[in-house]
Order: sequence, then structure tokens, then C-alpha cells
Amino acid sequence: MTSDASSKKRIAFLGTGLMGAPMASRLAKAGYPLTVWNRDPAKAEALAADGATVAKSPVEAVREADVVFTMLTDGGVVGEVLFDAGVVDALKNGAIVVDTSSIAPPIARGHAARLGARGIRHLDAPVSGGVVGAQAGTLAIMAGGDAAVVEELGDVFAALGRVTHVGPSGAGQVCKLANQQIVAVTIGAVAEAMILVEAGGASREAFRNAIRGGFAESRILELHGQRMVDRNFEPGGSSRNQLKDLNAVIALAEELALQLPLTTTVQAEYSDFVSGGGGEKDHSGLLLHLEDLNRKV
Repeated sequence: MTSDASSKKRIAFLGTGLMGAPMASRLAKAGYPLTVWNRDPAKAEALAADGATVAKSPVEAVREADVVFTMLTDGGVVGEVLFDAGVVDALKNGAIVVDTSSIAPPIARGHAARLGARGIRHLDAPVSGGVVGAQAGTLAIMAGGDAAVVEELGDVFAALGRVTHVGPSGAGQVCKLANQQIVAVTIGAVAEAMILVEAGGASREAFRNAIRGGFAESRILELHGQRMVDRNFEPGGSSRNQLKDLNAVIALAEELALQLPLTTTVQAEYSDFVSGGGGEKDHSGLLLHLEDLNRKV
């Protein structure tokens, strides 16, 4: 695609928080004409330095957009912004809504149907890779919907990371939930191992270094294992959001008559951690909850 901005799709980005801001920044720096909006205007205004236009409302943001990205808290908020706030009425026919939020698959399918009835195309395209991946443009993007629409947006997605078409509407969200299962269970496993190692008289940091490159190697061990060693639980991804995703996994499993014992156990531990005040800590902070359990034994 040419670097001439006049030939590029006009993009609106709704939701410029921890993940949305670096994603929007990459789109702006890739030369896309970009308009941004966030409920907290300060989080959107920071993107003006990258060349983005800051809108006062979501409706204002989407009026001329060919593509609208949403990165919002949950399915309820996505629905409010798209339908209750009037975004759907302001979108032009043939526009594409790309919802990168993590929401329940049935909600994603419902949004796709409502938008499709108005001549607006929709992809559910949640992402994995955290803030670091958003900043580096290395996100894993799981896209559900029409494969032709995913292909049409290939250059746009390339500014953000690697996109994979995973199936029809809602499939992106199913894959994101499966991703979150793996993340949560692996965080729990690493945290329990850290507790065992220390109780047994070894160094947590030396343990992590010793097993790097072996069969236990993972991105979770690399990043969140280091967080546990450093005891740095400032959120990249919050425990509250991790619990939200796990609750959605459990709901989907019940709908499909599946038994997921590992997921059920770690969901209960995150629920207790969030109820006890850990909701705004990084999801690697589950270590704190497990440490507390062991102090009570």
C-alpha cells in the first residue's frame, strides 16, 4: 500500500486505554488518517502528538470512518457505544467495525447481526500480547467473521501484529477465551511453583533462570515469572479483567456441557483474589493470593 495518506482507509479508534492507546498510536504512525475517542478525554488527547484527531464523542469520531476499531471494557460497554450512543446511525454504509475488546461470543455475534442489518460489516478480533505487544506491533489478532473482510484489512492489521482468520462471527472471541484459559492456568502454575521453590529453600530468581529454555519455557514464565520475582504487580492486564474472561469461559463451557477442572479451579482463585481487593493488580499478582493461602495453613 502506498504511504500517501489520501489512499489509506480512514480509521476511528474508540477506547484508548492501556491497550487501545498504543494500538491507535501505531495506526497513526503507519500513516492512517485517525480519529480517536475515549470516555476520559485525557487518554485520547495524548494521541494528538502522533497525528490523531481527537473527537469529543464517539459519533463525531466515526462520521467519516471506513474502519472503526473498538477496544472497550466489556460487551455491555461496546453495545452502549455502538447502539445506544448513536454510532451505528453515524456510520456510512459498508463501513467495517473491528471489535478488539474481549467480550462473550454470543454478544459478538449479536453485534454482528445488528450491524449487518444496517449494511455495516463486523469482525470480532480480540488480541493477545499485552501492552508490550501493542506497543511493538506484535499482537496476535484472532479474527472472527468474513474471511474476505479480514483480507481487505490486511495492511491495517499489519500495523498492529499478526492476524489469523479463525472462523465465523464469534470465533475470534472463543479463541480469545481459550487463550485466556491458557494464560490464567499457566500463571497459576508458575505462581505455585514459585511458592514451592521458596518453601523448599531455593531462590525463585535462580529457579526461573534455571528452567528457561526447557519444557516449562513460556512467555508467561518469561514475563510474569519475572514480575513474580520482582514483585512488580502494576497492571499490564488486570486481575479483574482476567476474572471477567474466566467467567465467560465457564459460562461458555456450561453452554457446551464441558467440564474444565483446571479452569474452574483457577477461576475460583481469581474470584477470591479480586474479592479481597486484588482486582487492579496485574494478573500475575495471583501469586499474592496463593502466598496468603499458604500463610493461613
